[in-house]
Amino acid sequence: MTTLRAFTCDDLFRFNNINLDPLTETYGIPFYLQYLAHWPEYFIVAEAPGGELMGYSEWWVIPKVLMLCMFTVMGKAEGSVAREEWHGHVTALSVAPEFRRLGLAAKLMELLEEISEKKGGFFVDLFVRVSNQVAVNMYKQLGYSVYRTVLEYYSASSGEPDEDAYDMRKALSRDTEKKSVIPLPHPVRPEDIE
Repeated sequence: MTTLRAFTCDDLFRFNNINLDPLTETYGIPFYLQYLAHWPEYFIVAEAPGGELMGYSEWWVIPKVLMLCMFTVMGKAEGSVAREEWHGHVTALSVAPEFRRLGLAAKLMELLEEISEKKGGFFVDLFVRVSNQVAVNMYKQLGYSVYRTVLEYYSASSGEPDEDAYDMRKALSRDTEKKSVIPLPHPVRPEDIE
């Protein structure tokens, strides 16, 4: 049975099996500690019966970010209520290869969406590599749509060109007119994102 529990500092030394995936963005320890200190309720870990981490995700409702391990999600909340931009943002969602295709990512996203609803968010958003069609298709199955393309969002390594990202969104119940998910007609650059 999978256990969801609060992320602890010790988990930083246990989630390499999740974090070393080539499609997973990794961050320095201070970044994770910042989330743990500021948004502990959004920092959750999924643990397998044997104690191994299955994945993680990061989220905020800042209206932006969420984090979980074995499978994890990391995020927070951010944005402006006045401009109807208060939202939950998924910073990272990752599931260890041996625990994929079990519905863990969908469960983490559902949890993040519930928290974002409780925080009064208008929508949940996330960024995903255009080339990561498995993830893009999964998010579409979960009700997300492409809001805009962000040119050269992901830095490349070893001389490769930078990669574009999709900013995908899912409207929450507070956005009764679904204004937050009306696609932009043209791509934007990272510096144009608030």
